[in-house]
Amino acid sequence: MRSDITFMNRRQFLTALAAAAAAGTLRSCVFAAESSTAAPKPNFVFIFADDLGWGDLGCYGNQQIKTPNLDQLAKNGVLFTQFYVNGSVCSPSRAAFMTGHFPACHRVHGHFATHKQNKARAMPDWLDPKVHTVTRLLRGAGYTTGHFGKWHLGSGEGAPTPGDYGIDEHRTRSSSGPQLEGTSDPYFRAKSTAQIVDRTISFIEKNRDKPFYVNVWTLVPHATLHPTDEQMKSYERYAPRGVPYKGAKQIYYASVTDLDTQIGRLISRIDELGLADNTIIAFSSDNGPEDFDIRNAVHSGIGSTGPFRGRKRSLYEGGIRMPFIVRWPNHAPAGKVDDTTVIAGVDWLPTVCSLAGVKLPDNLNPDGQDMSPVFVGKPTQRTRPLMWQWRFRVFGDMTNKCPMLAVRDGKWKLLMDPDRSRIELYDIAADPTELDNIADQHPQIVRKLSAQLLRWQATLPPGPVEKVAGSNAYPWPQGR
Repeated sequence: MRSDITFMNRRQFLTALAAAAAAGTLRSCVFAAESSTAAPKPNFVFIFADDLGWGDLGCYGNQQIKTPNLDQLAKNGVLFTQFYVNGSVCSPSRAAFMTGHFPACHRVHGHFATHKQNKARAMPDWLDPKVHTVTRLLRGAGYTTGHFGKWHLGSGEGAPTPGDYGIDEHRTRSSSGPQLEGTSDPYFRAKSTAQIVDRTISFIEKNRDKPFYVNVWTLVPHATLHPTDEQMKSYERYAPRGVPYKGAKQIYYASVTDLDTQIGRLISRIDELGLADNTIIAFSSDNGPEDFDIRNAVHSGIGSTGPFRGRKRSLYEGGIRMPFIVRWPNHAPAGKVDDTTVIAGVDWLPTVCSLAGVKLPDNLNPDGQDMSPVFVGKPTQRTRPLMWQWRFRVFGDMTNKCPMLAVRDGKWKLLMDPDRSRIELYDIAADPTELDNIADQHPQIVRKLSAQLLRWQATLPPGPVEKVAGSNAYPWPQGR
């Protein structure tokens, strides 16, 4: 029966199936049919928000912002509480997901800006298009690849397009490729998620019969936020009384809720196309929420880091610990919260390649590791430490102003400046808020982690350091 099924066409198979059912041998017939067909490669949809905080979603504890679609995504999949990005601002985080490397290794220390600004920070003008990327590796294995939304891995004169990184179809912002439309509209950012989702849906519809990988990188809730009146309507209770101004909560909450609404459309269409069971949907954000101290966020900088200290640019948890949700029906258990696995952006490339059956090139040497077991609900022990460097100032409240270097290894997180000042050690499992520095109680742990961190820093390309980087000095009143 097995060899017969293997070479049957559809009509012959259905006839044989009916005969097997009548003869009482249906189970063996179905088994033979299944065993003769290789499991299809999973599709990947990676949704990446911009400046969304760990605590901005209902499923992560927010009781004011409405995010029903992302909450439902978590109910249908796995929610991770200890997920980290590998940069505290945009471009470094994105580079880590694409390459599997700590971004400083590629001299991506801050966000890509003008060529003049990049040079002043000893940065290239774009991520090297010759490096291995998750999109190029998957395309080489037969995947069709897409990228819609923000790019921010380099632009300007001479810059490669997203297509030079192994991406078949792209329409982006902050790139040298074809741009999203309507940028002159004052509500462009407010409407951008809808456009990004429309293009993603079109891409998926065209490629539904073959394996695909698509990045869906939104512009929201990055400032400057300017939601429409319609988007803000459900948050009128947060308007200030007696003055003709919009409230910060109105502006920020409306932006996040529209993001959620558009993501809901995308998920619904994937399900309508019958692709849910074979499509891994992952959702995260590139770094912590923006601070009031930055001019383009003075009207909206109230994103939530949940219980954590630090915001965007900071190496404290609030700047680098992000939401991460994975849905894969019939593979990942629905409604699971993984509180134990420490997982990061550098793990994305090796994990995706493992799930897709793609062998990593010998010379890739990722800083991340294959965490594919967690995608099917199996908590996994991290074997590789996570490292961060931030060479520039941190804005906002004094409690956000972190040292320049950080390492997370097991339950321990150590922060320090390169001159061994400001040494801070936290047991993150017991003190996720980073309020109890216990460095003096664990000198052996401090010696081990500080040596590890300084060895790593010594391997990084040299570059200038902003004068106030790593400092939390306050201008105390001075007498004569």
